[in-house]
Amino acid sequence: MTVIEQPNSQNLHEATFEKLRSLLVEGKIAPGSKLNERELAESLNVSRTPIREAIRRLAAEGLVELIANRGAIAVQLSLADVLNTFDVIADLEGFSGELAANNISDATLSELEALQYEMMASYARRDLSSYYKLNLRIHHLINQAANNPVLSKLFTQVNARIEALRFRSNQDGVKWEKAVEEHQEMLDALKARDSVRMRNIMIQHVRNKRDVVAQLLQSESLSEATKSCTNP
Repeated sequence: MTVIEQPNSQNLHEATFEKLRSLLVEGKIAPGSKLNERELAESLNVSRTPIREAIRRLAAEGLVELIANRGAIAVQLSLADVLNTFDVIADLEGFSGELAANNISDATLSELEALQYEMMASYARRDLSSYYKLNLRIHHLINQAANNPVLSKLFTQVNARIEALRFRSNQDGVKWEKAVEEHQEMLDALKARDSVRMRNIMIQHVRNKRDVVAQLLQSESLSEATKSCTNP
């Protein structure tokens, strides 16, 4: 008798969550847009149940806002919100890097080297989506190497607010190259177990990203203002 394998609902829900998260981070669902459960269910070929669960999880992460009488909205931060969030992330990543340099194992270092190699390959192909996912895995692995669960949880929660902006800001060629160089510096500092250097690199890395994002948002705001003036 042939056994028909039943769909694994847990895997389906997780896959739906990851797909919807990617759509938000990569800007395919624009900030401020309403998340229509029916349309999303149709486009992802799932029922509305995993869509609802994914939206709840994304709201907990800070990527979605649940607004009374409006439903789920892709989060849209003001420039001040963005700058304040980056300032917090800079200190969190600096502390994380410092602890990681003191606590990281040889096995984790080897894993980071492998991820760095993959990320460089994605950079060479200018595959932004793959690059960003690997980049995020590197940052999370460094954070885990700090061996401080409270710090890890706080980092994940705060970073979720600005993930979409971190993704979009890598599209400038010169600034993207600079970010890649900084990642190599991180790896070198970790190998040397130099906690002071690692802390400084991480803080500067985030501050550089903050400045790029601020420039991007200001440019977009100016562009929108110009359009409004030319199309009354």
